[in-house]
Amino acid sequence: MAELRTEEEQVQALKDWWKENGKALVVGVAAAVAIVLGWKAWQGNQEQKAANASALYQNLTEAVQLSAGGVNDSQYATAVHLNEQLRSDYADTAYARYGALMMAAMAVGNGEVERALQELDWTLGATDEVDNIVRVATLRKAMLLSQQGNADTAISLLENADAGTYEVQYQELLGDLHANNGRPAEAFAAYDRALQLGGGEQLRPLLKMKRDDLAGAES
Repeated sequence: MAELRTEEEQVQALKDWWKENGKALVVGVAAAVAIVLGWKAWQGNQEQKAANASALYQNLTEAVQLSAGGVNDSQYATAVHLNEQLRSDYADTAYARYGALMMAAMAVGNGEVERALQELDWTLGATDEVDNIVRVATLRKAMLLSQQGNADTAISLLENADAGTYEVQYQELLGDLHANNGRPAEAFAAYDRALQLGGGEQLRPLLKMKRDDLAGAES
């Protein structure tokens, strides 16, 4: 009888526990299941979004290649349309920013410098993260600004940017800009810095020639 009462007490205790905690347990399990399902749905959506953006970017690449030199107006119009669609639907992806870089290069090839600058500005404004896409866009923008005669703006842009792995290219362009604007000492310093970062004189003979042409300017 003692054993029976003990079992009855255990059953009653279990019932009491379930009465007090069962609802919370069910809610917790349901919430966990919802989180898992929601996460999987989000992952699936992101994967589909990336796939769609990738397909658009591939089509853009093909259109740009076919319209090289502005020969094929139809393909050029297609490239413009695809680039706008990437911006509209997938602005937060790298594909959209790569597309803008590509369109900027095409615009330069067509002599449309202002349009190229607009594409680069969009690329720079599309994210707060400083990555290599941003660094390339900054470098290209500085080049275009210098071609327009805005050397001081280009220099300021480069000097205030996070060059990252593009420091050699940034410093060489800074050297070119300073040299072309009558600042030999600053040009020498930039070229010398680029040489140090780029592995030395043997690896970059042309850069060495630029610097050596300014020998004595550093003093």
